[in-house]
Amino acid sequence: MTTWTTQERIELGPVRLDADLTLPEHAIGVVLFAHGSGSSRHSPRNRAVAAALNRRGLATVLADLLTAEEEVRDARTRELRFDIGLLADRLVGMVDWMRAQPPTAALPIGLFGASTGGGAALVAAAARPEAVCAVVSRGGRPDLAGPALLEVRAPTLLVVGGNDPMVADLNEEARNTMRIRAEVRIVAGATHLFEEAGALETVAEEAGDWFCDHLAAALAR
Repeated sequence: MTTWTTQERIELGPVRLDADLTLPEHAIGVVLFAHGSGSSRHSPRNRAVAAALNRRGLATVLADLLTAEEEVRDARTRELRFDIGLLADRLVGMVDWMRAQPPTAALPIGLFGASTGGGAALVAAAARPEAVCAVVSRGGRPDLAGPALLEVRAPTLLVVGGNDPMVADLNEEARNTMRIRAEVRIVAGATHLFEEAGALETVAEEAGDWFCDHLAAALAR
């Protein structure tokens, strides 16, 4: 399968954020990644998942949610990574940007959130229900989405490690709160970062199945 990767500069008002867009030939959807605590578009775990999605015919957008200056500040204070409102606003801006770009405008959109990015992805999905067709969270904090959980309309998959009990409990509670189809998948033996052998591959397979099912159905509509 032929794929193209381009570096993009996304302008969101006064802020400019860098992104990598990978577009397979005949893509069936596009997945925007919401990185977690202290991470960026260079996250090796999200890049590994993105590559697996590309092989299944899904376009991906790996974008920085913070500017370079904000990343320096966050490395010192650790405050922006928990600013779910800020992160979600940036994701909403990126969703709007994707809907305006010719390569992605006609593609149904999925969101993949990790850690605190999982909460931000759900807030963004609630804010753009007509655009976001599926959400996957990896070791995410859906509880940080707050009341927005009740407004999410996109089918949501919450993937957590079996050896990450606190986060697993938070995901179970979120699943029970949500009003749409939401499922929790436990990856046995995995911890929060899914660093164990085969754990990240399982996440990529689960995410790929979820996005292919729901984005392909949205494209057909």
